[in-house]
Amino acid sequence: MTGQDHPTGAVRIDTSRPHPARMYDWYLGGKDNYPVDEEMGRQMLALDPRVPVMARVNRAFMHRATRWLAERGVRQFLDIGTGIPTEPNLHQIAQGIATDARVVYCDNDPIVLAHAAALLRSTPDGLTEYLQADVRDPAAIVEGARKILDFDRPIALSLIALLHFISDEDGAHELVGRLLSELPSGSYLMMTHATADFTPEESAAAIAKLRAAGITLALRSREEFGRFFRDLELVEPGVAVVPEWHPELGEPVPGQEDGVIPGYGAVARKA
Repeated sequence: MTGQDHPTGAVRIDTSRPHPARMYDWYLGGKDNYPVDEEMGRQMLALDPRVPVMARVNRAFMHRATRWLAERGVRQFLDIGTGIPTEPNLHQIAQGIATDARVVYCDNDPIVLAHAAALLRSTPDGLTEYLQADVRDPAAIVEGARKILDFDRPIALSLIALLHFISDEDGAHELVGRLLSELPSGSYLMMTHATADFTPEESAAAIAKLRAAGITLALRSREEFGRFFRDLELVEPGVAVVPEWHPELGEPVPGQEDGVIPGYGAVARKA
């Protein structure tokens, strides 16, 4: 089911518990969040004041990776865990290079659905669409995406700052494997992921606070993150601290030079 199938007035938003997409929006300085999201966001800032920089660094990676892929002929993108629209969105980057690019966005937060119109402003010869679905239901995502994307041609699967909310016990690797299994040869996986490698004490405290609020935070090491790409061909420089992945393709995020950003990013090709 697409975003266009849902009237905005029917959207029901749970404001009693924080949601990662709305917290992310607050970190980015957005207005589409609630006091419960801001409160949890401030608790995260108390543990590590660079959290807003981390959010911006992830967005910047998505811009660079999308640009890299579009410049190499990729014309289809499946972005899961889209989050609340923040310009430029993925389709604006892709269609800025190739006006015929097709982009499917997918998220499980109703507030993203409420803003889906901002995600659907495509170029005339391209296409953007929105699916209201959860990454834990890859069959529904694939079924919806097949109506918009050509699964006989390469597709870039975007999982930006998403998988650290899904533990191994909840099947994180199986979910990624299931999605990749549906994509044809020549497709790509672009992904970022938070880690505790550089801030173990702060990360342990963050995990506990988010768990108390009903949010899973499964921080993975560099090696554990690399497992998501074990059957793929990593694009140089391989698994890297997020700002160090092809920095020449974008502008540095203010503040990213103040210590190591505790997250990894990578892009890899399916043979």
